[in-house]
Formats: sequence, structure tokens, C-alpha cells
Amino acid sequence: MIHWNGVFPALTTKFDADDQLDLTLFTVNLKAQLDAGVKGIILGGTLGEASTLTEFEKEILVKHTVSNVPDHIPVLLNIAEGSTREAMRQAALAKKWGAKGLMLLPPMRYKSDHRETVTYFKTIAASTDLPIMIYNNPVDYKIEVTLDMFDELTSVDNIQAIKESTRDVSNVTRLKNRFGDRFKILCGVDTLSMEEIVMGADGLVAGLVCAFPRETVVIFELIKQGRIQEALDIYRWFLPLLELDIHAKLVQYIKLAETAEGIGSEYVRAPRLTLIGDERTAILKVIADAISKRPQLPQL
Repeated sequence: MIHWNGVFPALTTKFDADDQLDLTLFTVNLKAQLDAGVKGIILGGTLGEASTLTEFEKEILVKHTVSNVPDHIPVLLNIAEGSTREAMRQAALAKKWGAKGLMLLPPMRYKSDHRETVTYFKTIAASTDLPIMIYNNPVDYKIEVTLDMFDELTSVDNIQAIKESTRDVSNVTRLKNRFGDRFKILCGVDTLSMEEIVMGADGLVAGLVCAFPRETVVIFELIKQGRIQEALDIYRWFLPLLELDIHAKLVQYIKLAETAEGIGSEYVRAPRLTLIGDERTAILKVIADAISKRPQLPQL
């Protein structure tokens, strides 16, 4: 069982200079997340550079993470596949490796229609007993999971949560109005995180949490405690950093922030390349300016 509440970091995958998994550095970052109070861990998302990982590397990451988190912290594996058959196979492997849940995107590369999208989700869900969070990101992945689609998915017990990444903050209210608490809603866009929590989102699937776990968790908890002004003061400081999450190079930008915080490295896997020149200088300035003005965090 997964309690879909709180902050779920979508972790970056750490590589070394030889393009191999850096499990030592990954563990440093994982510990920082756990110490900050995150409620779950997501592997193999966009930030995790999933499209560049081999199946064996995914297995290593899942098993390593499961062995380094307490039992009450669920480890989820993202599934982003082009075929239903392969997605079902990945779901079975995730369970075999010890994952407690799945984050599931619509089909990759093919723009499925309403019937195809719903059938895709239902077929995968029927193949596993793992809890599932549907990742709804039409901006980047071109398929919107509509309210009418979710209506058809209400009968599927293990489809339990929605990563809300439409970039329309009103969609939280639409989902709550139509479905009540049937689906837990986790904001998936860093720059809308405070807005969507205030509107009733149950949690966050966050990106900049990879570099700033304490600030992310504190903002979430302050809002849930009704301490809106305290949360807002930190959130306004955080926003220039959060905007690094809504760029095509979010992986490089967030890894640079992790490096500045001493819990990551800049290494990415090709075709991505590490930042150079004016672009790197500009992103480093955003990060350094924020760190120099870092607010004192209140007690929760």
C-alpha cells in the first residue's frame, strides 16, 4: 500500500566519468532525500534519463534503492514504453526487483486516441497488483489523459494517483470536483507546486528536490499546516531555481544544482552533454544567487 501524500523526488541517475552508474554518489543524494523527510522515491523518470538506461541498470538502481530505504518509503519505477507488451514486461520486472509501485506514462512515440489510451492503462494495470500513478503530461508527451479517460479508469483499483503535469493549475480543482478523493493528486510541475498544494494536491513529484530536499519538504509541510505566508516567503526565494525544471535541459540544470550542493555531479549520458560556455555560466549564476540568499527554514 502506498500513501500518496508528501514529496516524492524524481531522482536523477548518477554517472561517473566513465559513463557507469555511480551508486556511491546516488546513495549520498538518496540519504539527503530521506533525511529531509520525503515520502517516496521515483526512479527512471525524465530526470532519471530513463531512455538511456539499460534494463540491467534499471534493475541495479531499483534493487540498490530498495535496499537503502526503510520499508515505509515506497520505491516506484517509471514506465515509458512504446508497446503495451513491453510496458507489461517492465511492470513485472519492477515488482520482481522490489519496487512497490509504478509511475505510468501513456504510450511513447504513438499518439493514441481516447480508446487506445484507456485500453493501454487498463491492460497494464490488469497485469500487475502494484499501485499505479498515471503521469499526465500533455505538454511534453503530447497525449492528455482527460477527465473522461480518468472516469473510465475509476473502476481500476490499482490506478490510485495522478501526476498532474498539464500546467493548468485549475485541473486540480476539476479532478477534485469530479472524483473527490478517488485519485490522489501529486503536482508534477515544480513552478506550480505551491499553487497546486493550496488547491488541494496531495503531494509533489518534484525535480529541484534533488538538489534542495529540505526546502521542498518544508514548503509542502508549511502549506499543509496552513502556514501560508511562511511557505510563500520560501517559495518566492525558490522560484528562480524551480524554473530550471521546465526547460528541455532540466537534467543538466538540476544536476548542476546537485553538484553545487555537494550531492550530485554534472555527468549526463549522451546524447545529452554537460553544459559549457555562457549557458553553464548563466545557470551557475542562478544557482549561486539563490544559495547566497538562502532563507532560514522554520521549525515544523
